Amino acid sequence: MNSGQVKATIITLVSVWFAGSLFIGGCATNHGGFMMPSEKKVCIMDLRKDTEYQELLGGKPQTCGMRSGRVYLQPGETCGQHSTNHHEEMLVFLSGRGLALIGEEENSYPVGEGKVSYIPPHTIHNIKNTGTKPLIYIYCVAPVTDQSGEQKSGGLKH
Repeated sequence: MNSGQVKATIITLVSVWFAGSLFIGGCATNHGGFMMPSEKKVCIMDLRKDTEYQELLGGKPQTCGMRSGRVYLQPGETCGQHSTNHHEEMLVFLSGRGLALIGEEENSYPVGEGKVSYIPPHTIHNIKNTGTKPLIYIYCVAPVTDQSGEQKSGGLKH
């Protein structure tokens, strides 16, 4: 795959993921043949400039199930190994560089400023700052539904 195909694939995955996230868990209603988000409120906030974790979306009732936050890792720090369980997760890297350590074997993938990562359900992972500057990223997690639209159970640590 050339770099153009990789970029197109990432853009498609991100677009599909966000579109799907809007309609997870019965959070959409049918209005005249097209789907509209339910009565949730738009939420716009500022990213803080400090080094502390910042929750952005806390899940229900603020959203239909999506949670999000800003993570700030100092050089050498990790977020801690955890599983997505019954959620899918997207990471958007704002600055710095590091590694996404995926699976029990911790296969490593370079991440950093300008990169986006998708992590499927039931995936053990960790993010490690391997650079000399802070690694800052936004995570978005959303519950996965089965074919009937029922939300899968299972917690998520992030």
